[in-house]
Amino acid sequence: MNSQETASNRLDALIIGAGFSGLYQLHCLRDKQGLNARVLEAGEGVGGTWYWNRYPGARCDSESHVYCYTFSKELTEDWNWSERYPGAAEIVSYLNHVADRFDLRRSIDFGSRVVSAQFSESDNGWCVEDHTGQRHYAQFLITAVGCLSSANVPDIEGLGDFAGAWYHTGQWPHEGVDFAGKRVGQIGTGSTGIQAAPVIASTAKHLSVFQRTANYSVPARNHVLTPDQRSDHKRDADAIRQLTRSNSNGHGWRISDRRALDTRDAERQAIYEKAWTTGGLKFRSAFSDLLSSKQANDTAAAFIQGKIRNLVKDPVTAASLADIDHPYAAKRPPIDTQYFETFNQDNVTLVDLRKTPLLRVSENGLVCRASNSEGHAVEQEYNLDILVFATGYDAITGTLLRLDIRGRHGVTLKQAWSSGPRNHLGLQVAQFPNLFMITGPGSPSVLTNMPAAIEQHVEWISNCIAYMKHHNYTLIESPETSVDSWVNQTNAEANKTLLPTVKHSWYLGANIPGKPRMFMPYAGGLDRYRDICNQVAIENYQGFEFS
Repeated sequence: MNSQETASNRLDALIIGAGFSGLYQLHCLRDKQGLNARVLEAGEGVGGTWYWNRYPGARCDSESHVYCYTFSKELTEDWNWSERYPGAAEIVSYLNHVADRFDLRRSIDFGSRVVSAQFSESDNGWCVEDHTGQRHYAQFLITAVGCLSSANVPDIEGLGDFAGAWYHTGQWPHEGVDFAGKRVGQIGTGSTGIQAAPVIASTAKHLSVFQRTANYSVPARNHVLTPDQRSDHKRDADAIRQLTRSNSNGHGWRISDRRALDTRDAERQAIYEKAWTTGGLKFRSAFSDLLSSKQANDTAAAFIQGKIRNLVKDPVTAASLADIDHPYAAKRPPIDTQYFETFNQDNVTLVDLRKTPLLRVSENGLVCRASNSEGHAVEQEYNLDILVFATGYDAITGTLLRLDIRGRHGVTLKQAWSSGPRNHLGLQVAQFPNLFMITGPGSPSVLTNMPAAIEQHVEWISNCIAYMKHHNYTLIESPETSVDSWVNQTNAEANKTLLPTVKHSWYLGANIPGKPRMFMPYAGGLDRYRDICNQVAIENYQGFEFS
C-alpha cells in the first residue's frame, strides 16, 4: 500500500452494501461519531437484498410495523406502511426515504462491486478494490452484504440449450417479466417459490411447479392497514421497540410458555385453529416446545398437513404437497397468499420430482424420468416458454466468500472457513483484524426479524469502534481461543433444537454442492445473544484483543 496514496483517500470505515445494515452503519459512524465512512454498493440504488429480489409476489414475512428501523422516532412518525406485510417495492421505497432523510447518498458509491479486500499489516488497515480497479483504503472494513443475496442457480444439464428465457428470483429484471400467454416452469417451493407461484399463475397460460421438497406454509392473512392500525403502531412505537429488543425472535410477539405436549388434544387443536386464522409467522408462537420436541412438533405438522389436504381438491396433488419430510419450522417456515389454492386452478400443475426426477433441460423445456403403464422408465418432456428458478441462495456465507477477503499473511476467508464458518460472536474472524460482519454466521440473523438483529449488530460495532477511538487502539481481532469457544456455544444451542436435524436445509448449507455442512445461525435467541454481546462490551470487550 502506497503511504502517499493512502493519505489522500484513507477512510475510517468502509462498508460493503447499502441495504438495511449498510445504511444504518453509515449513519451511526458518519453522523453520530463524525467518522470518515463510505459505502460501496454493487447495485444502482439502495435496498440491498430488496434491490435485487423483485420477483412476482416478493413480500416480507415480518409485519411492517417491526420490519423497520427503530432508532429514530421522527422516522417512525413520518413513514406510513400500507400493508400488514410490505411488498418489495414498498420496502425499497422505505429505504430510499431513509437514505434521503439522513442524506446518506453522498457517502455511497453505487455500481461499485467489490472484487477483493486485503488486510495490510504495515498500515493496520484494509485495501478494497472494486470491479473498475479503483482502490479504497480504510482502517475498518464492515460487511453489510445480507444473508440471502447470492443467487443459487443449480447446475442442471442442458440449461444452455433452452430456447426460452430463464430467470432466478434473486436476480429478477427490474423491468419485470410478462407471463401472459406463456407456458412457465417454476423450480423450487421454498418461501420464494410459495410467494411467486400464485402471482405467476394469475397471468400465465400454464404454470408447472416442479417440487423438489414439499413444504409447510401458513396463510399470511395480509391486508391493507387501516388509519387506526397505523396510528396504534406509531403510538405504541416505544413499547414495540422494547418488545422486539427483549424477545428471542425480534418480532412483535413472544412465544407462548405453554407446551403442546402438556395441552389436551381439543384445546391444542383450538389454539392451532386460532393461530391459522390469525396467520403469519406468529403461528410458531403457539407453543414453546415446537422446536425442542419432535413429538410436540408432530402436532403442528399434522395440523398443517391436514389443512393442505383440505385446501387442495385433487387428492394426488394434495398428497404430494403434504408429503413433507422435515419438522415444522426446522427449515425457514413460509407464509403465503393462496399458495395451496393455486393448485386448484386448471392452468396449474404440480410435478413431484420425487416421483418423476428431473433429468435435464432441453431446448423445449424440462425432461423428467417417469414410468409408463407397464412400469418401464420413460422420459417425459414439459414444453416451456419461461423457466423460473426459485432455488434460493448460497445463504449467509456465499456473498462473503465471493468478496475474496484476505487477512493476515494473505489467508483467504475461504481458507479460514474451509470446514465451515468460524468466528467470534458472529462478528469477527481470527486473522482478520478490524473486519466486522453484520448478521453473518454465528449470529441470530435469519432466525429473527432481520432489522432487529441488524440494529443490535450495528450498534455494537459502532460502540466498539468508539471504544477503540477513545483508548487510541488501532487494531481489534479475535484469537482462535475465542472463536473455538463461540463455535462450541453456537453448536450447543443448535443441538438443543430440531434445527440441525434437517438434512437439506440451507441453514446448514446443504443446498450448495460442496459447501461444508454446519448449522450457521446462532439458535439461542436474539435476547440471549444481545445479553452476551452487552456483557462482553461491559467487560471491556473480553475475548477480543486490542493493540
